[in-house]
This record gives sequence, structure tokens and C-alpha cells, in this order.
Amino acid sequence: MNAQDLLTRYGPLLKAECAAEAPAAGIDAADLEHDVWVRLLDAKAAVSAHGLRATVRAVARRARRRARREVPYATAPHAATAAPGVEQAVLDAESGRELRAAVRRLPGRCAGLLSAMLSRKDPTYREIAGKLGISQGSLGPIRSRCLGCLRRMLIAEIAAPGPWGKER
Repeated sequence: MNAQDLLTRYGPLLKAECAAEAPAAGIDAADLEHDVWVRLLDAKAAVSAHGLRATVRAVARRARRRARREVPYATAPHAATAAPGVEQAVLDAESGRELRAAVRRLPGRCAGLLSAMLSRKDPTYREIAGKLGISQGSLGPIRSRCLGCLRRMLIAEIAAPGPWGKER
């Protein structure tokens, strides 16, 4: 069965399953649906309704585990010690320069995608997709993978606090 037949036959079921699982996983239903399609098409195995549901649940479980491990910073690391005013502006500018330098070192199209998203012009997804020549629906999952790559790269460069403020 080719990809178009899969989409026609299982598209509505996949959309419904993803809509049901996405809120509990803490991700967008369209991102979950995209990840499931990628996984199914990469496997090149026969697809069934039962297998499709199992794949949706597996991808959603993985997203839930990832969300539990990824703990956002409450504030920027230097915010508590920096005085407001000129010093804070200099520190913020330096953080921005470091982030943009790290983004430029990313492999493949990640550098272009994240640079476009960090643009001061604040482009829409449609504008970014047109500029990069990729589909608008792929931007979210690609962005997620690129941010994961950036996160791993930065963690390797600096010791980031782990859960509960512990160093890794």
C-alpha cells in the first residue's frame, strides 16, 4: 500500500487518535500526527488499525517522558545577581549573541530554521516555510528536533542545572 492509500484509509483514524492522546502528552495533535506518520512510513511494515493506535500511544508516551525530563528555568541564570539598567542590557545582549552563535553551529537546515524563528521581524510559519522551501506542517516537528539538538549541544558545552537545581 502506498503512502497516499495509507493517508486515505487511516488518516481520519490517526487524526482522531492523535487528538485524543495529544492533550495528555502535552504536545500539539498535529505534531503527534506528523511523528506517527514518520514512524509508520520509516518502518515500512504493514499498517493496521491496531498497529496505528499502538504507534500513537507509543509516540505519545515518549513525548510525555520527554516533557517530564525537560524542566524550564524559572529565570535566567544571571537575573538574580544582575542589577537593572545598563548591566542587564549588556548581559541580555551577550546571551543573545551566544544563542545566535550556537544556532549558527547547528547541522543541516536547523541553523536556517532557528535563525528564521529568532528573526527580529517575527515571521509567520507560512513565511518561514516559504523562505526555507519546506511544508508549513513540518515546521513544528523539525523545530522540535532542532531545539533538542541545540539543547544537547549547549548541555555539552556548559553544565546545566538538573532537576531540583542539581548539577549534572
